[in-house]
Amino acid sequence: MNSKNIGFVSTRFAGIDGVSLEASKWAQVFEENGHCCFWFAGKLDRDPAKSYLAPEAHFQYAQNQWINKQVFCRKRRKPSATEVIHALRSLLKIQLHCFIDQFKIDLLIVENALTIPMHIPLGLSLTEVIAETEIPTIVHHHDFCWERSRYSVNGVNDYLQMAFPPKLPNIKHVVINSEAQEQLVLRTGISSIIIPNVLDFDNPPLVNEKKTKAFREFIGLKPDDKMILQPTRIIPRKGIEHTIELVKELDDPCYKLVISHETGDEGFEYVEWLKAYAFEHQVDLRIVKTKITSPWINNGKYQTEYSLWDIYPNAEFISYPSLCEGFGNALLEAIYFKKPLLVNRYPIFDRDIEPKGFNLAVMDGFLSKKTVQDVREILEQPVRREKMVNLNYEVASRHYSYSVLRNHINTIMNDFFSESEQRLSNKLSDRHNVIYLKTDPPPVNSDSLYDKHKRYMAK
Repeated sequence: MNSKNIGFVSTRFAGIDGVSLEASKWAQVFEENGHCCFWFAGKLDRDPAKSYLAPEAHFQYAQNQWINKQVFCRKRRKPSATEVIHALRSLLKIQLHCFIDQFKIDLLIVENALTIPMHIPLGLSLTEVIAETEIPTIVHHHDFCWERSRYSVNGVNDYLQMAFPPKLPNIKHVVINSEAQEQLVLRTGISSIIIPNVLDFDNPPLVNEKKTKAFREFIGLKPDDKMILQPTRIIPRKGIEHTIELVKELDDPCYKLVISHETGDEGFEYVEWLKAYAFEHQVDLRIVKTKITSPWINNGKYQTEYSLWDIYPNAEFISYPSLCEGFGNALLEAIYFKKPLLVNRYPIFDRDIEPKGFNLAVMDGFLSKKTVQDVREILEQPVRREKMVNLNYEVASRHYSYSVLRNHINTIMNDFFSESEQRLSNKLSDRHNVIYLKTDPPPVNSDSLYDKHKRYMAK
């Protein structure tokens, strides 16, 4: 197959959230197959030469946050909210067309932006662009709106039915678990394929011992300290309080609890409560305050001092007590680094992952004495721990390796760009010579941006 230009679109490709990490893995596989990848989002840490930064596409953009306050947790929306939604939609639509034209995109991959309605104008603009251009599109779903209670009461059901997700003939839908596949077809009639989260289990991780040691010193660990790591964002559904309880019950001052990911996506009240909770339980809690880079980002400009791969080697044990996950990147990462771990039996783990035959410490919504004793024995018995992590790596290699992703991608690409569809693709390629600026400027805070895009396209 000829090389294609792949355009990734989301609200954010930056940091180490699950969507950004998984998109990076997909891009790596695409590029290994000879394709070129480009990025569109409201926040980016990718190669600037291959990126289109549109700050209005970020879910924390001020107008979008205002919209969400107007339309969620209430059953009606005011005309003013509708006007702002469509003004921002119009602006984002121009930017998406510019992105497609600038990089001559052959295939769009939309990461969660048509799945969870964190940015309604972006979802609407994407749906319209995909329908109008008929560009081949993979919509990669991570978290649906019906999986989050905060979206259950809303005044935008018309938009949710239109764009979250849209049902168009040039879209192939990808989900990451069987429950999502069943609910998607039940609720919308849309069929999909399951592609689980993956890691490169054919190639063990490369550990930079110098940076690993430097990170340990950075967070103030002494030679005799032992790190219990929870590699998740600090949001309530990650169940970090259970890890605090675990460290308390282990009752060893050598164990230090480290949280590696960022906070702030859903406010700061939870992190402040966790700090107080850890203090009450006499648990040494350390939250990494420096920005941690994705291990797949290596463009220099956005590279920070430490990557996620500099943290895992320091961990004695991984705790992953999440209450709800679309899949669970941290679980695979712990297995990839051959670390023992505790997992809460969240629904997707219980249904899709545990039956594969992993050997893990588990809990069922609460931390029992039996679970604590199991963790203690794992920590104190090196032979058992070695057998456990080697078995888990072998199981993950069979079910969650890059080869699984590569096979699915090759099948989808062949479906999109077969001989009959290649003629359609050639016809659609004429859109690269079209300037999509034949609309009036959107009415809300967009005149200067519109002029900027007009000048850019006129060059």
